[in-house]
Amino acid sequence: GFAGVYISGAVLANDLGLPDIGLTTLTEVATRAGQIARMTDLPSLVDADTGFGEPMNVARTVQELENAGLAGLHIEDQFNPKRCGHLDGKNVVDIDTAAKRIRAAADARRDPNFLIMARTDIRAVEGLDAAKDRARALVDAGADAIFPEAMRDLSEFQAIRDAVDVPILANMTEFGKSDLFTTEQLQNVGVNMVIYPVTLLRIAMGATEGVLDTLRSLGTQEVRVPQMLTRARLYELVDYEAYNKFDSGIFDFEVPAIFSPTMESR
Repeated sequence: GFAGVYISGAVLANDLGLPDIGLTTLTEVATRAGQIARMTDLPSLVDADTGFGEPMNVARTVQELENAGLAGLHIEDQFNPKRCGHLDGKNVVDIDTAAKRIRAAADARRDPNFLIMARTDIRAVEGLDAAKDRARALVDAGADAIFPEAMRDLSEFQAIRDAVDVPILANMTEFGKSDLFTTEQLQNVGVNMVIYPVTLLRIAMGATEGVLDTLRSLGTQEVRVPQMLTRARLYELVDYEAYNKFDSGIFDFEVPAIFSPTMESR
């Protein structure tokens, strides 16, 4: 029932066992983002950090992500190496450098429907007025949408909304600078898109640590089974049945029937 998929740069880094400080490469991001985009008919937006280099690298980033099947990306205005957007101590590039990144991205795309979003982290460094000025400059450079990072309250989202005529995005990440506003609250101040970038990772890793604690303490996972994704649902998600029907001469396995709630839970 959602309108799109967001692929977080922090999550892609964490998936590799790395912090979100610009250590991932274009190849890693394009490969993993392409795998995710392949599994859905929804438009997929990916975090492309600072574009993986200078404006020429940004241009290549756009085309590689187009090739991978993404619907859009966002490029930010931090220094490289970057920091997580809701941490202190960030540094941002000057307005000319930020604009060159977005201009290179917009010029490089081949599909006019590929979304070029500009993220600015300047609010935490130079304040809200600087964020409004930068948002305008990034739109002038070719940004289709603006991602103002680490807004502190709804009035700040409203200020960005009033500053530009393109769609704006709100980042509702847990443990960040922004309160976790509802979609209705954000819509009322003109926000067009909302992302929850690390929510699924955090809930999954919390469950993972919990079941490992259970295994250590009880010696079995039995009490955790009712909370698990069932085998039947996993098979549905990866479409076992379609592969089985594709070529019975090669894919000749049978999808097991579910006979009882006990079997279903396993």
